[in-house]
Amino acid sequence: MIALIIFLIIVVLVVTSLKRTASGNEKLAKLFGIIRNVAYICILLVIIFSCVVQVGPGEVGVQTLFGSVQDRVLYSGLNVVNPLVDVEIMDVKTQVYTMSVAQDEGNLKNDDAIWALSMDGLTIKLDVSVWYRLSESEAQQVFRTIGVDYVAKIVRPAIRTALRDVSVMYSATDIYSGKRGDFVTGVTKNIEDAFKNRGIILERVLLRNVELPETVRSAIDEKIAAEQKAQQMVYVLQKEKQEAERKRVEAQGISDYNKIVSQSITDQVLQLKGIEATLELSKSSNSKMVIMNGKNMPLIFGASNF
Repeated sequence: MIALIIFLIIVVLVVTSLKRTASGNEKLAKLFGIIRNVAYICILLVIIFSCVVQVGPGEVGVQTLFGSVQDRVLYSGLNVVNPLVDVEIMDVKTQVYTMSVAQDEGNLKNDDAIWALSMDGLTIKLDVSVWYRLSESEAQQVFRTIGVDYVAKIVRPAIRTALRDVSVMYSATDIYSGKRGDFVTGVTKNIEDAFKNRGIILERVLLRNVELPETVRSAIDEKIAAEQKAQQMVYVLQKEKQEAERKRVEAQGISDYNKIVSQSITDQVLQLKGIEATLELSKSSNSKMVIMNGKNMPLIFGASNF
């Protein structure tokens, strides 16, 4: 922008000089006058546009004047600035840095997962993603002390160091399952400490995958299978116990019923039932024979029996 202004000023000076030289030629002098006026207008427009800077949403502008970083930060929208300053646009939206074993998934285009040593001496492989952003009010400090390549200088080394420092405090199986949340909390705290006073804000640490050595993974799978088998056996035993209890209750009910029935059948009841049967038989039109036994119980025979 400054170079363009200087060029236009030189054009004005040259055209002014040529106009004086061609003062005897009215047409040529008039042409040089028009060129000079156009150059003046261009200089004015360049100065106006250089005084206005547009900053996009989720961005801030850092001003530098002759190599000196200015304290005033430009926020989203139109900003009036010194036409001599240079403005560096910096992103303050949420950014993600991913270290993954998968190709073309992380920030680096190869296997970038972190190898870390656990408390029990095992080497584990960690896939992580970290959400972070620049502080709007401290963007000029980041530009002054770190530069625009703060990801390579601060973010990546802080993540790698935090993962390795915290992993030695936990066993491999704890990181894999039991204390995964505690591990992430420890990593988060270490990264926050590394970002402190650097103008970088940590939002969240995502532990995407933990890859254990094959022997450990097989042992965990066997343990899980054994626990599931034990739980299944407990279920079977409970079911058998319930079935045995059901049969016991059923048998007790039958026993109680028989006992009640046996106690309720007396000679008087049997005589009454025999009398009732005899009365019903007497109402029939068929021939019959009634023989009374010693206990006055009727023995009834149809006519066909003789």
